[in-house]
Amino acid sequence: MTNSSKHVRRPTLACEIAADRVLAGRAADRGRMVEVSSARELAPGTVVPDLMEANLRDGGAVRRAIESALGGVGGRSRDVIAILPDSAVRVVLLDFETLPAKRDEAEAVVRFRLKKSLPFDPDSARISYHAQTTPKGTRAVAAVVLNTVLEEYESAFRDAGYNPGMVMPSMLAALGAADGERPTLVVKVDARTISLAILDQEQLLLFRTLENVRGVTITGDQLAEEVYPSVVFFQDTYKLNIERVYVAGLPETGGAAPALKNQSGAQVEELIAASQIGSTTGAVPRWRMAGVVGALIS
Repeated sequence: MTNSSKHVRRPTLACEIAADRVLAGRAADRGRMVEVSSARELAPGTVVPDLMEANLRDGGAVRRAIESALGGVGGRSRDVIAILPDSAVRVVLLDFETLPAKRDEAEAVVRFRLKKSLPFDPDSARISYHAQTTPKGTRAVAAVVLNTVLEEYESAFRDAGYNPGMVMPSMLAALGAADGERPTLVVKVDARTISLAILDQEQLLLFRTLENVRGVTITGDQLAEEVYPSVVFFQDTYKLNIERVYVAGLPETGGAAPALKNQSGAQVEELIAASQIGSTTGAVPRWRMAGVVGALIS
């Protein structure tokens, strides 16, 4: 999904299409904060994130929201990091003893392995992966999106006059804001999903996207209950304890903090700090900005 050419400069604009709104931001010159951000709400049913079905039910409304949100952050550039809903993209961790040195050969091996993990033919999908070295070999973090779904989102950006040179799922984008030097759990909530990742020594060790029937009204106890099996699996597999928890996507992270702390024994904090976002245009909820901020400061 991502243009990985070393000669392509990373865009200073990022824009996330979510089920209920479009969020945009522009990075400061030094790239460690989003100096201006903007958001535009979408009517219910405008975007219905899905792995296999059509996502943009009103493409014209999405295009206008992109134009307005990105217009609100200014800048002359037309290159943008496009951020997709987590439920539109499948992220899979694959372990190998080794991968071929040539990128095209390695991608073919990754694509072959994905046949067992996807509800569709990977040959009809766009695949991007990042290789991590592990004690037992290589782990590929692969992001997969159906070509038809990706084309919907890319067309919306192009119709709005922007070039989506980089495309990322929201949770992977948000991880750019996380410090993963020690065992760290990142939990991101949206209206449809709970995405969680566990990092250690800046490597992704676990990634899951769960259905969220309660939306952002989920309580701390309910969130901790959803997260618990993944935490136990991590502890049993890696013999490590979670030392820090980041939360994004909830209007009041403090409400979830006691339950998550009791469960993990770890410090709980918001993924996006107030110091990472400058001025805003329109009603921009900071707790919803993890994808945009992470994509721009990573």
